[in-house]
Amino acid sequence: MTERFEAAVREFIAENFLFRADAEVSNSQSLLESGVIDSTGVLELIAFLETTYGITIADEEIIPENLDSIDSMTGYLASKLPAAA
Repeated sequence: MTERFEAAVREFIAENFLFRADAEVSNSQSLLESGVIDSTGVLELIAFLETTYGITIADEEIIPENLDSIDSMTGYLASKLPAAA
């Protein structure tokens, strides 16, 4: 299931933040440091994750360790949805 998390997150990022056809993001790349997303993008990403997976992301969970890369988001989702992972 973590592959599905990764695919969904990657697709959302590509559709909403990568505006060049040849743009690519590695799984471990920091989305903030590389300029792929900004603070508004983080909010959009949170809304996407909450809506798509039916979860609530608490304020204290909005940290780079959970949301700054595709790898971190995949791990975070797996911990929030252990039955689905």
